[in-house]
Amino acid sequence: MEKTKKIVRGKYLLTMDEDNSILENGGLVIAGDRIVEVGYGAELSTKYPDADVLTEEHGLILPGLVNTHTHAAMSCFRGLADDLPLMQWLQDYIFPREAQLSGEMVYHSTLLSICEMIKSGTTSFCDMYLFASDVARAVAESGMRAWLGEVLYDFPSPNYGEPANGFTYMENLFADYDNHDLLTITVNPHAVYTCSPELLTRLAQVARERNVIYHIHLSENREEVETCRERYNCSPVQHLEQLGLLNDRVLAAHCVMVEDDEIALMAERGVKVTHCQESNMKLASGIAPVVKMLNAGVCVSIGTDGAASNNDVDMFGEMNSVAKIHKVARMDPTAMDAATTLRAATMGGARALGAESLIGSLEPGKKADVIVLDLNKPHLTPVYNPVSHLVYAARGGDVVHSIINGQLVMRNRKIETLDEQAVLTEMEKIGRVIQDMK
Repeated sequence: MEKTKKIVRGKYLLTMDEDNSILENGGLVIAGDRIVEVGYGAELSTKYPDADVLTEEHGLILPGLVNTHTHAAMSCFRGLADDLPLMQWLQDYIFPREAQLSGEMVYHSTLLSICEMIKSGTTSFCDMYLFASDVARAVAESGMRAWLGEVLYDFPSPNYGEPANGFTYMENLFADYDNHDLLTITVNPHAVYTCSPELLTRLAQVARERNVIYHIHLSENREEVETCRERYNCSPVQHLEQLGLLNDRVLAAHCVMVEDDEIALMAERGVKVTHCQESNMKLASGIAPVVKMLNAGVCVSIGTDGAASNNDVDMFGEMNSVAKIHKVARMDPTAMDAATTLRAATMGGARALGAESLIGSLEPGKKADVIVLDLNKPHLTPVYNPVSHLVYAARGGDVVHSIINGQLVMRNRKIETLDEQAVLTEMEKIGRVIQDMK
């Protein structure tokens, strides 16, 4: 039986293909979960007269944004402890409260971040946190696309208890979501300062056997690097290299404190980087040398980190910050231009997750992960360069429609797959519980 086709039409369509093609009065055709054709809207409507049509007169159609590093459930800690150094923030405020979390709290907190991500244009995200099965449950209900896994470290977890139990928990995740269309399980050592060499190595073996992403915080700030040098007489990047773990499965979050020779090594090993500039700014971790990484050939993507250290998961805000901070850091207004930044948030994210053949651009055969912005706004008029507008002027609230895997998950700002108000109501209750935690 032939699948019912959908047509999405707008004023502009950005494909994010190799040529960065932009079509005026463009559109695309979706059948099932795939894009089957891209072209001019009027011609597509003529060619497929029986298709369901979603037309946005002032619409800007583009691939859904890909958030490659977050802790979705940390939305429950948003604003709880701000304006603190990273280690003090973690050890005095976050870790003690994480020890009191439950799977249900993580589930509802993840739903909250998912609502925010959908409403601000993210269609795929990569998550590492506690109670990952509850994170996965929330993702599956929402219709979002995600890469996720349970974070492991040397000390007991509030989820699975002793570190050895984490491997059983992780194997159960693999079993539960094997071949799931929207969920991919990852291996997640927390960081070199919370994981022994033995744990890092054992997790890398799982990632190799499963051929999945090895997602780790790496060289996030100066204190992490100094701690690693004291313990192992080398930097975090060098530590992974000496252990034989630096390879193309590694998705390294932050990479703020990396030297030129380490960047060259990361490029040679095929390491992917997820750049979380707003979190790095807020925690005063520094500015990752992303322009150098790109020039060296490193795959750079963009992540928001968790809402506890950002304090949102809005990729449009993140792109705006990323594009500007590197101009100031290098005193060069041409650095990290709009096109480069947008590509990092779309195809860069797809490449970082090993999914460049599926998502990241609007091309026939790819998954139908599509967002539409309404340009009929004072801050988006007139339009000379749609790409520039997306990075420097657009906001997450300008997204009006979102399609993920061919499913319309948001229409006219209303999320179709979740009860947003119920999520907000539940989170008010959870917030009161967390506020009373010691």
